[in-house]
Amino acid sequence: MSINTIPIAAGQALEALWSGWQAQAAGGLTASWMLHGRPGIGKTEIVQTLATRAGARLFDLRLTTIEPQDLRGLPYYDHETRRTTWYRPEDLPDDPAQPSILFLDELTAAAPSLQPTVYGLLQERRVGRHLLPPSVFIVAAGNAVEDGAIAYDMGTALSDRLIHLSVVAEAQDWLQSYAIPQGLDPAVIAFIRTRPDMLETTEQTMRRGEMIACTPRSWARVSAILAAVPDRRLRDILVAGVVGEGPAAEFALIANDIAATVQVAEMLAAPPSERTEMYPPSMHGLAALTYGLIAAADEATLPAVIEVMAGIRSLARDRDERVFAALPLGELTAYGFELLIDKALKAGWTQAFKDSPAYRTYAAEREAAGAA
Repeated sequence: MSINTIPIAAGQALEALWSGWQAQAAGGLTASWMLHGRPGIGKTEIVQTLATRAGARLFDLRLTTIEPQDLRGLPYYDHETRRTTWYRPEDLPDDPAQPSILFLDELTAAAPSLQPTVYGLLQERRVGRHLLPPSVFIVAAGNAVEDGAIAYDMGTALSDRLIHLSVVAEAQDWLQSYAIPQGLDPAVIAFIRTRPDMLETTEQTMRRGEMIACTPRSWARVSAILAAVPDRRLRDILVAGVVGEGPAAEFALIANDIAATVQVAEMLAAPPSERTEMYPPSMHGLAALTYGLIAAADEATLPAVIEVMAGIRSLARDRDERVFAALPLGELTAYGFELLIDKALKAGWTQAFKDSPAYRTYAAEREAAGAA
């Protein structure tokens, strides 16, 4: 059964949930939300980010691992009232003073016997006699049958209880909303920027009858492997086991080039007169350097980061190598500064740009070129 709503990127899904959170907090809208998307696309990370932004306690229930009584609780006989009553489960929020998110993950894979209990949570915000406080925001998530995951088609009785968001992988959104803020390895970020088609390959992989697909989650795991495994031969084997042999081979070529030419820490520590010869002579290398500079930027390093970033724009003039003349150096520098300024604005470091002769020169050149 297709999800007949507007496909949106993960960043848009987060903003939609954030608007729902704010509307519920203001008393204007109380609803239950459903994130649809292929495995590994980042649905769980969206909800975790929402909880962090909202300052809410996250109750994460994996519905494939629980039974109906785990939500409803256990019955016992009250001899004084001569009635059967229920011990409430501790996995459900009950503090009205504590903003909370109840995350019902893997909803479409939950056993049919559990669904009537879930209906009550989604529609009536209650299980038995236990009523969720108004401060609880409810989000569910799941995969579809056609995604190759274990899943049941969602019936209309359940579907009608939800606001549906169909989440798809979009490379630029993933880079800006997740990979850069999370500090993923610059090689991963540079690879996806130049090969956005490799971010999510589930459909193509299933069509070929293969098991291992590229997903946003798998590329985050590749970043962790790069940080944890120094042996290149073993690292390549592990990366192939995460994203598949073909994508791993393409990634290895770029990662090896980046490892050999990108020297973020060394460039920041070097005198300005020595930096010009340290820039990598490839688009992959320069993209990785850009993301590495953003990741390395803090209040102390920002002046040097600005100088190195500004130097990318003038490489065709400063380095007598034909390769730089063919690269979009101005576009890359502008993009890098856009991300760097965004980070500085959030951290309150904008004075460094005002104090930087390198940035003033860069801005003046852009203005003179009509690109200010």
